[in-house]
Amino acid sequence: MRIATWNVNSITARLPRLLAWLESSGTDVLCIQETKCGEDAFPFEELRALGYEAAVNADGRWNGVAVISRVGLADVVKGLPGGPDYDGSQEPRAVSATCGPVRVWSVYVPNGREVGHDHYAYKLHWLESLRDAVAVDAAGERPFAVLGDFNVAPTDEDVYDPSVFEGATHVTPAERAALGALRDAGLSDVVPRPLKYDRPYTYWDYRQLCFPKNRGMRIDLVYGNAPFAKARQDAYVDREERKGKGASDHAPVVVDLDV
Repeated sequence: MRIATWNVNSITARLPRLLAWLESSGTDVLCIQETKCGEDAFPFEELRALGYEAAVNADGRWNGVAVISRVGLADVVKGLPGGPDYDGSQEPRAVSATCGPVRVWSVYVPNGREVGHDHYAYKLHWLESLRDAVAVDAAGERPFAVLGDFNVAPTDEDVYDPSVFEGATHVTPAERAALGALRDAGLSDVVPRPLKYDRPYTYWDYRQLCFPKNRGMRIDLVYGNAPFAKARQDAYVDREERKGKGASDHAPVVVDLDV
């Protein structure tokens, strides 16, 4: 079984690449972030033509998440139970579903903007709520994983130059401690280093030739429970999908399971 996560940075802009990638990669379950479209504009029909169904949580703004599956889709939960509001509402940053023998969450963790900003406090609160929401599944016997754009680089090795990010979000001790709390809840990072590349980044800014110069970050993560980690056969970042015209600024992260 092949499971992946990909921040597509607008599913409308990326749809031709997304459909081609699903066909060529043989992915069974794909967690998507930053759909940037409402549910009424989501490409259900195009995905259905390839044999996929989708669970979507989106409102048409800059967030939006989905789980796309060709192995079943059940027990869908939209939103983060107990999660915080921002500007008076809960943003569409989480959706979970059972896909065949595996349960997954697709998450788009708040960016945080800058240390000390209200959005930074919101980000930490959101991650705390995520830990509480997944605790039962994390401790269970069914393979379970939280996949998505966490907007946190777990270690200094996950950014191209730690000095560039000094004092910025994505690398602060508080954000990394929040990832540690997820691990304490029974989850682990199931995409090991090194992979094909010494530093398997997943995100490169569009500006300043960051991708050609490999000035990236590893912020798209797969955190699985013990049964999920035990079933893992392989994992990789599909760096090739970041190349070329019309690419997202994130690359897909893929995990193969024996379940």
